[in-house]
Formats: sequence, C-alpha cells, structure tokens
Amino acid sequence: MSTSILNIEEVSIFQQNETVFKNINVNINKGDFIYLIGKTGSGKSSLIKTLYADLKLKKGSITVGGFTLKKLKEKKIPFLRRKLGIVFQDFNLLQDRSVFDNLKFVLEATEWNNREKIEERINEVLEIVKIKDLIYKFPYQLSGGQKQKVAISRALLNKPDLIIADEPTGNLDPKTSLEIMNLLLDLNKKGNTILMATHDFMLIKRFPNKTLLCNNKSINEIDITDMSIENIYQ
Repeated sequence: MSTSILNIEEVSIFQQNETVFKNINVNINKGDFIYLIGKTGSGKSSLIKTLYADLKLKKGSITVGGFTLKKLKEKKIPFLRRKLGIVFQDFNLLQDRSVFDNLKFVLEATEWNNREKIEERINEVLEIVKIKDLIYKFPYQLSGGQKQKVAISRALLNKPDLIIADEPTGNLDPKTSLEIMNLLLDLNKKGNTILMATHDFMLIKRFPNKTLLCNNKSINEIDITDMSIENIYQ
C-alpha cells in the first residue's frame, strides 16, 4: 500500500487579493518523482511557499510530512521544514562560509549539537552527491553545478520526507543541467520522494515522469509524451 507524503484537498491559494489556485487536489506518494510545470506566473512558487508554510494556507487541507498545515502553529514551522528538503534555483548558500560550514549551520539550526555526528552526517551527504573533495571550498570557488550539488546535499541533511526542487537547473548550462537531473533521478531511485518545479521541457521529455500542469488556477496531471511545448498551455 502506498504511503502518502503530500496530500492536497480542495485547496485555494491566495496572494494578497489574487486567487492563484482554486480547489486543487494533489497527492504524492513515497518514492514518487513528480514534475510541476507551468508558465511564469502560473503559481508554482506560491504552491511551494505554501508547502513550507511561508505562505499561509487559508482554504482547504494540506498534509505534508505528517503535518496538517491548517492547524500548524508558528512555533511548529521549523519542525515541518525539517521534513522538507528545499533546493532553490539560486542555491541560497552563505557566501562567507565553506561548504562544510554551510551544512553545519543547517544542522545546528535544527538542533544537532554533537560535533562528531554533525561531521559524520555532512560527510555522508557529500559522499552521496560525490562532492566530498569540495568540503572546505567557499561558494565563490565553485561552479554553478557544484553549488547546486551543495544545495542538494543541504536538502538531504535531515533525511526529509519530501525534496522540493524549485527550478534546480534554471541557472545551469545544458550539460550541467543533465548532470543535476541524473543526480536527482538517482536520489529518487534510492527512495527519496521528489517534487521538481521546472521550465526545462527538454529534460521532462528526456526523463518522463508524472507531470502536473499549473494552468488557469488549477493543477492537473498531463501526459506530455507526444505533446509539444506549444500545445501544453493551450
């Protein structure tokens, strides 16, 4: 029997006075790899912000990582975020800290306080993404692809229930995008559940998976196998 990691029921999402989504329903099970696509302004970022409680849920029900967002008290938000690994398009690394110290900062912020265990976990995630040799490099010394691998390492630190990758290849060249995509797919094969927001149509066509389209304030599953980018948004 499948285990639900994310369940969205009859949810409407608002930005100020604008309705971004109306009565959407989505379910993601453990081990899924899901693409989230849509034109700029279609609501992908608003949905992601709602999932990690940066945007307040006002209507409907969302359960993610065992937390029910409608009932979630502000003091519990950090505990929710430990269940989610977020990978941002622009990496969001601390520029004045090494790779090791970027990752240590996250672990200490989530109440890891044993130095030995912190070092062990950092080495584990860097080994998973194959950048252990970069452990003492600073962000300015890294390529875009290496920075994104650090960001993915950071997302893995607390063994999240769901990895949310928000345009993870958006700032990368095609060759590096392919490398990052293969890394995410490998993590998925190892059991990680991934929701990937993307505009990279070529990657979606090359590596087909369940695809959710944000369009006209709704979210629907589509089969893009024989679709062109021109007719997706019609």
